Amino acid sequence: MFRSNQPKIEDFRGHYATQADFCDLFRSDTKLLYVLAFLLTANHTESEQCFVATVEQAFRGQAVFKEWVRSWVGRTLIENAIEIVSPVSAQNGQKRDLWGAGQSETRRECGIDTVTKLDAFERFVFVMSILERLSNWDCALLLECSMNKVAKARMKALRRLPDLAGLIPRGDELPSLRLEAPIGARGR
Repeated sequence: MFRSNQPKIEDFRGHYATQADFCDLFRSDTKLLYVLAFLLTANHTESEQCFVATVEQAFRGQAVFKEWVRSWVGRTLIENAIEIVSPVSAQNGQKRDLWGAGQSETRRECGIDTVTKLDAFERFVFVMSILERLSNWDCALLLECSMNKVAKARMKALRRLPDLAGLIPRGDELPSLRLEAPIGARGR
């Protein structure tokens, strides 16, 4: 009988990620997320701290669209790694671990160990810009430095890693080393 002239407002709760969505991601991508944390921190203890902090943040009732869960988790993990390592001001005295610590000493060095030998800032820039495909702008914002400093660090890292040409994924291979959606792809 009485009609409201107010437009119907859609219920957006269904568009937001639930704890089950985060659980599914952590269950399916635990290894990838841990590798990302290790590449950034170069230390197993700090990688675990970074991963646990990311899981805790995810379950604090974050308002994240379902389509952004993967990128939100990746970006949060990077932010936690930055907080733990402080790569902009990090000194070269950081304790670094080998990826396969405790495995045979005669094994050939793996690509992960090669990346973790970079200085902290170069390593962060390399992982964020090359492996995770973040823009110079996003890297500079996260690292709180200039885009010029990011570009220089990436070039320096690439010069120091000439043997990595076979490790840097191309096209279809990319999802095996990084999360499905680029972290910086959110909201574009």
